[in-house]
Amino acid sequence: MNIIFIEPSFPYNQREFVRGLHDAGARVIGIGERPQEHLADDVKGWLSHYVQVKSVVHEPSLLKAVQHVQSLVYVDRLEATVEAHIMAAAHVREAAGIPGTSVHTAYLCRDKPAMKEVLREAGIPCAQSTRADDPQTARDFASRIGFPLIIKPPAGAGASGTWKVRDDRQLEQVLIESGVVDGQEVAIEEFIEGHEGYLDTLTINGEVAHEFITHYYPNVLTAMRERWISPQMVTTNRIEAPGYNEVRQMARDVIRVLDIGTSATHMEWFAGPKGLKFSEIGCRPPGVGQWDVYNTANEFDLYLEWASALAHGHPHRQPSRRYAAGMIALRPSCDGRITGYSGLEAIQHHYGDCIVASHLPPVGSPTQPVEGGYMANAWMRLRHPDYDMLRQIMNAIGETVKVHAA
Repeated sequence: MNIIFIEPSFPYNQREFVRGLHDAGARVIGIGERPQEHLADDVKGWLSHYVQVKSVVHEPSLLKAVQHVQSLVYVDRLEATVEAHIMAAAHVREAAGIPGTSVHTAYLCRDKPAMKEVLREAGIPCAQSTRADDPQTARDFASRIGFPLIIKPPAGAGASGTWKVRDDRQLEQVLIESGVVDGQEVAIEEFIEGHEGYLDTLTINGEVAHEFITHYYPNVLTAMRERWISPQMVTTNRIEAPGYNEVRQMARDVIRVLDIGTSATHMEWFAGPKGLKFSEIGCRPPGVGQWDVYNTANEFDLYLEWASALAHGHPHRQPSRRYAAGMIALRPSCDGRITGYSGLEAIQHHYGDCIVASHLPPVGSPTQPVEGGYMANAWMRLRHPDYDMLRQIMNAIGETVKVHAA
């Protein structure tokens, strides 16, 4: 099977998808922005052919590259795993007559107001929402729904460019900052109170082959704005517990309504006083290296599972569910340069056997803003057979390890 993979080298973990395809027996053709001589040697070895383009999201250039490949071999699949590449890949896939996620599905998975409208019509509970490119539309929605509200780009990912608006004064300020007063379009949503988590799947022909549930502590919007917090994402190994039945069924309903065939998905949800609410979906794997967390928790290779789904139409093996696993972000005390760490020896002594990976930038490294995300600065990944014990260990790390900066 010949599979085109878009941007095989950046970000770094893109190479794992290429490796998975190669290990599954696919012939992998890369299309990317860097010169072939700048590819890592292992990536070069996994690729049978490579085409350089100026931009993988410039659809005419991408289509030309794909058609060039099609002149050489029959192309069975065209795949992208980065959110910013999904729509360009769908348009080119359709223009080139290659099977895979449709433009319609990709659009609904990327445009939040359209996504929620379709899902609400299908009976899936979502926050009330609309799109606005003028101040009056935003004001009318606020008047009808009430505060607080969430305002963000229609196609944004995570908490990037997101505001929580608590009153009319703040609304007017955000309408300026977001560009709505100049005609920039935003998504406006009812704020949903509750615990936040996500459910990731590998779906084959519309059926869930693998699924994983992860909890945020605290919710993302808080985590991305409060420096003192060492936020955690923790994946449960208790997915068969009855308490997860509703969210697992909701995920399957979303996949059916959005007509997702063979693809990775990433779905966010809230559970609180108003019940379970669907938040949003990406028709691609999660970010922040989360598949590596699933791999260490389940003692298998999700990149190979994804590749097997594409190349063979079935999973390679089942996850062990032996461990709960998670990541904790460790924030520097201020912006500047890292001057040192404290608490690491104690944590290594008590919990070293639970730590499976870590990133501790050396002294002198520049810090990154808190808004940069969970992997912007120092972090650790851990696993433990007991979910509750893992949470206690991660809390102890957050309280003990300090990243000093000046």
